[in-house]
Amino acid sequence: MTIRRLPPLLINQIAAGEVVERPASVAKELLENALDAGARRIVVEVEQGGKGLIRVRDDGCGIPKEELPLALARHATSKIASLEDLEQVATMGFRGEALPSIGSVSRLLLTSRARGAEHGWRIAASGGEPDPADLEPAAHPQGTTVEVRDLFYNTPARRKFLRAERTEFGHLEGVVRRIAMSRFSCGFTLTHNRRTLFNLPPAEEESARLQRLAKLFGEPFMEAALALAFEHAGLSLTGWIAEPLFSRSQPDMQHFFVNGRMVRDRLVGHALRRAYADVLHHDRHPAWVLYLEMDPRLVDVNAHPAKTEVRFREARLVYDFLHRAVRDALAAVRPGERSTPAPPAPSPVSAPVGEGGYSSPAQRPMGLPVAEQVRLYGDLHRSSSGVSEAAREAETSTTGGVEEDDTCAPPPLGFALAQLHGVYILAENTSGLVVVDMHAAHERITYEGLKRQLAEEGVRSQRLLVPHSLAVSEREADFAEGRAELFERLGFEVRRSGPEGLQVVAVPQLLAGSDVTALVRDVLADLVETGDSGRLEEALNRVLATMACHGSVRARRRLTLEEMNALLREMERTERSGQCNHGRPTWRQLGMAELDRLFQRGQ
Repeated sequence: MTIRRLPPLLINQIAAGEVVERPASVAKELLENALDAGARRIVVEVEQGGKGLIRVRDDGCGIPKEELPLALARHATSKIASLEDLEQVATMGFRGEALPSIGSVSRLLLTSRARGAEHGWRIAASGGEPDPADLEPAAHPQGTTVEVRDLFYNTPARRKFLRAERTEFGHLEGVVRRIAMSRFSCGFTLTHNRRTLFNLPPAEEESARLQRLAKLFGEPFMEAALALAFEHAGLSLTGWIAEPLFSRSQPDMQHFFVNGRMVRDRLVGHALRRAYADVLHHDRHPAWVLYLEMDPRLVDVNAHPAKTEVRFREARLVYDFLHRAVRDALAAVRPGERSTPAPPAPSPVSAPVGEGGYSSPAQRPMGLPVAEQVRLYGDLHRSSSGVSEAAREAETSTTGGVEEDDTCAPPPLGFALAQLHGVYILAENTSGLVVVDMHAAHERITYEGLKRQLAEEGVRSQRLLVPHSLAVSEREADFAEGRAELFERLGFEVRRSGPEGLQVVAVPQLLAGSDVTALVRDVLADLVETGDSGRLEEALNRVLATMACHGSVRARRRLTLEEMNALLREMERTERSGQCNHGRPTWRQLGMAELDRLFQRGQ
């Protein structure tokens, strides 16, 4: 079999197979080029889901006449000139193969007018590199327009693998939306079959950015979003994460950007999902829009042909940074202390605003302060033998000063009014009615207390009567032997018993009844791959969760008002108190407006 050079057209078509998967891939490459050109406004016009036409017009710096043929030549770029430039790429594109690859499988027309030029110039490419003699003048404002028609017209085998028009456009629209979320300084317009889907002006101010996100991502997400800003060791993470109660059946609302580039990364996804580990319901996926900024020299953006994956030089540092930032943001949320960005202002309500901060359609509230109402209710219904001294002290400490100062505002979860069927606590706060699942709430409180105790006292080990033997690879055996201290900190004592053998002599006390062999194998695999393991923490937390469940107040148990108030105050002090250990909500707020609607007040 003879070795020979491939023709340029075939080379470009092979490259197109890596870069151009579908119309959405074309849109991504063209949008990134427009952003690199400094565009402040980008218009994307699409027909037939992108199979018929994709036209991207920008107002960037434009391309000079003499460089237009080069723009369609393979491996020609203005972004890098040396290996040093490649190691610190700050632009979206840099390889110089997007336009020639697209041109090799479509009918491409490139029109541009450089800054300061008298007029624009146009050049076409249909299935190959253009001839510089084909350059012709064209009327065009400053900027560039790339028109891609009949995608895969000359590769029918690939065209037949494209999906229906609606499906392809769905992918393309998703790309435009994600890029619009990554660059607030640029305006975006998207039309499909001459129908405008959205027209987003540049969003420089915070309020305008929130409005753009609400339009692109949906107002329900923004209403449940927690603002996040975290910096450490030269890394900066900003953006929004959704409360655990706002979860999805699939990971379709997880958008992560590294230095403005949207990426999919297994390490990033694992770190963020682990941060939600014990606050998310089973088989549910969290949502986030996050922006990581870091030194370009510490991230390799040349790890994937489509530039959708990156490789971090300090992967362990990035993993711990992301996990800690999101975990701490979720833990910091207490009732009444959400760092939530304000959604777009609602429509004005004609009804007068009541003293409690809600629309009051008809009668005004009684003048008696909430805390005093609760206290009088308790005096009427409290039995002298049903209140423990500890509960009395808790009630006194949580309402301290209210009796003397009627103007003191109630705490976020308010004060208990009653108990419903021994399952729910009903409380009143300034917004309306609070309903608390007392078992779920006490379970979270107990669980967090056990975790704190474990963190303070460390992981206690228990020696096994009969050591467990397991066969591993030589690499894993070497690793375990060299990291004995690391295993000891995790509560294990592991000894080498041969070239490819280990003996487990001691295990964490709380996990003595678990499958020791499987646990050590999983922990060892994690340590070899990432240098750390979350499996032990997850296993310990499962045990603590079971202990917390059995140690919490059970349903049907009658509580006094003082005990209920003590539970509410403890919830306000406890991390992640909005969800139980299984991800279920512990409390819900029913505002006065919602209650008024239920009873048709003011209608």
